[in-house]
Amino acid sequence: MAIVLIGLNHKSAPVEVRERFAIDEAQIPDALQQLRVCRVADEAVILSTCNRVEIYAATRFAPAEAHHALTDFLCAFCGYTGKLDAELYAMTEPESIEHLFKVACGLDSMVLGETEIFGQLKRAYAIAFDNGHTGPNLNMTFQAAFNVAKFIRTHTNIQRGNVSVASVAVDLAERIFTSLQNRTVLVIGAGDTGEKATRALLTRGAKCIITNRSPERAETLAAQLRGRVIPFDALSSALGEVDIVISSTGAPHYILDRKQLEAATDRRRSRPLLLIDVAVPRDINPEVNLLDNVFLFNIDDLQMISAQFAREREIEIAKCEQIIRTRADALLKRLRRRNTAKHTNNPHT
Repeated sequence: MAIVLIGLNHKSAPVEVRERFAIDEAQIPDALQQLRVCRVADEAVILSTCNRVEIYAATRFAPAEAHHALTDFLCAFCGYTGKLDAELYAMTEPESIEHLFKVACGLDSMVLGETEIFGQLKRAYAIAFDNGHTGPNLNMTFQAAFNVAKFIRTHTNIQRGNVSVASVAVDLAERIFTSLQNRTVLVIGAGDTGEKATRALLTRGAKCIITNRSPERAETLAAQLRGRVIPFDALSSALGEVDIVISSTGAPHYILDRKQLEAATDRRRSRPLLLIDVAVPRDINPEVNLLDNVFLFNIDDLQMISAQFAREREIEIAKCEQIIRTRADALLKRLRRRNTAKHTNNPHT
């Protein structure tokens, strides 16, 4: 039995490819069930976030055969008929385990050391566990990953500084406008990213307008953070008064397009409008970038700021990678001892 993985992320594939593979959390139990029917995976976990989609599997198949079958499954489930080359990566032990540990620690994230991925990974594992799709191999592996992440969080400085997509988005806005004091920002989406963005904006003196498809969530967030709420269907009308838009919904389609922005142009009187789209699938049609005085950045564009942050953390990265290699090697030895003992006791399994 070997731990293998396939996936694509912000480093291997652009957002226009990643959004084709985004799997909604509600779909994951069905995806896991279909994957198990294929028999390539004795155990499986599917992780889907704005920056990555990965399948972790414990398999009896040869690694190359397992990687091929998992790739075919992912493409079929997501309805993707295009060609994948460098966009998709495939790993087996020990690289697969080291990669999982890096993901859990935020070392493989666009924003180095970000903590959101830890919760997302725990949620992905919980879904697989609760639906009966994990077993001894992935249970041991994921618990070890969570323990490594906690150790690194408390014994290194990797998470010092801006460690979320939301904080990087706000940094970008501040760099472009020099100051956010008294700037009006429309935050679309009142989830975790929207909340973090709103908090960061308010600390820098911005005025926040919040909208969300579910008004209750927007009203709760606004009450906590002194923001103003507008109905989701009033989104277009707000474009005339704001300086910045930060969008992070879970919509499967564009919620802002060129027509809406064109309608707001006259009211704006040539004032520049900064749009930051951190959603995957994307919230804002990239055609809006063709409009005068409209400047669109998507989640891939934020990597410039994130890369600078990573360069400043090279010593901490090296320290974390050494911890990960040591812990991954120890786990691999435990897994192999367990599987060898199981085979010895049950030679026909």
